Amino acid sequence: MASIFATIIFVAMFIFIVTEIVERHIISLVCAALTLVFVFGVGMQSMDAVVETLNVHSIFNSGFWYHSGEAAESASGINWETIIFIFGMMVMVEGMAKVGFFRWLCMRIAKMVKYKVIPIFITFMVLSTILAMFIDSITVILFLAAVTIELSRLLKFNPIPMILAEVFCANLGGSATMCGDPPNIIIGTSLGYSFADFITNTGLIAAVSTVVVLLYFYFVYRKDLAVKTGESVDFATLPSPESAITNKKGFIISCMIFGVTIVLLITHAQTGLTVATIGVFVAIVTLIAAGKGALELMKKVDYKTLSFFIGLFVVIGGLEQTGVLEVMAGFIGKISGGNTMVMIAIIIWLSAIASAFVDNIPFATTMIPIIKSLSVTFGVDLEVLSWTLAMGTDIGGSATPIGASANVVGIATAAREGYVIKWGTYCKKMVPATLIVILISMVVIYLRYL
Repeated sequence: MASIFATIIFVAMFIFIVTEIVERHIISLVCAALTLVFVFGVGMQSMDAVVETLNVHSIFNSGFWYHSGEAAESASGINWETIIFIFGMMVMVEGMAKVGFFRWLCMRIAKMVKYKVIPIFITFMVLSTILAMFIDSITVILFLAAVTIELSRLLKFNPIPMILAEVFCANLGGSATMCGDPPNIIIGTSLGYSFADFITNTGLIAAVSTVVVLLYFYFVYRKDLAVKTGESVDFATLPSPESAITNKKGFIISCMIFGVTIVLLITHAQTGLTVATIGVFVAIVTLIAAGKGALELMKKVDYKTLSFFIGLFVVIGGLEQTGVLEVMAGFIGKISGGNTMVMIAIIIWLSAIASAFVDNIPFATTMIPIIKSLSVTFGVDLEVLSWTLAMGTDIGGSATPIGASANVVGIATAAREGYVIKWGTYCKKMVPATLIVILISMVVIYLRYL
């Protein structure tokens, strides 16, 4: 009975998330409450399952905040390390945005390439990739798209190709690091991987893919980005990069905080500091630096996304506690016949296709215990399955306008300024790019690990 309840609640959650009838955080929290009552209460009648899924006790363990570099024990239920880290990064990003950091960076790069459209196009793709390695892709696109539209009006070019390329590169950049995309944060904290583990595995795949993607978008869009003939640009009217900075002192402090955060993330396996500790540190320092503006920063944090994560972890915990995920793992293992190559192909394509139409966060969360079970049952290296899952979920979402949050934000920003991007326009160029990167990922994984 508990298994049936858990499955029904999970399927219902997915359906409501896809239809977007109700905001997704409300859906996940309601489904979490139903899981606690019907799965753990009525079905299992187990208070231990509730305690294990809520996982509050983990916060009070020293290993939650500091470890000696050994792989952490992955617990089921709410991954508080992920929640706390994302909260800290959200606070930092809001602080950086408030002082004009992102706008200054975009305008500085445009000026460096002398406001030439094709060089701006290429450098903004690279910038989107690099920023998304460390900062939430939604924030990256929010500012890049806005600056792109501003420059397009000044330099007389069509901003849509550039925005689409930036969106794809943001999703690709996010796949390179542990903190770049929510699925990676969840995979890393759940399975005990470090920043270095991601950068040397998914980072290599992303680096190879980025070169190919830059060439792809250049050849696909070079004609569309041509400046309208007969229209001259008065460079004297262009805003200076410095005009984007709203607070010079705050700007310098934000740059320092950002730099220290990157260093802490890169070295966290060596220092023993967990990402939860780094998240708390970053948030506290940012709020202290903000002074009187600290309350305003706290108000701007996306609490809806954080509550969505919490509810989601509880629902997935229901599937895990009742053994449903083990059955799903056995099904994948049966289809693949225990063959590692077939298993990798199933995971990466299933992840990519599913993430193109549904939120990749719940999918990745669902798949983690499944790949753990596959690893134990069939003796497949868990790391290989982890990198496969990460690339599939991170890149698959680029294929459609609803596949990833960065896509939705980019399209919404363009539409608000009068540039409507339809499904056909989006998919015509983004689906081939997605297929290219998924194929590259498969080839690299096969060549490197098998």
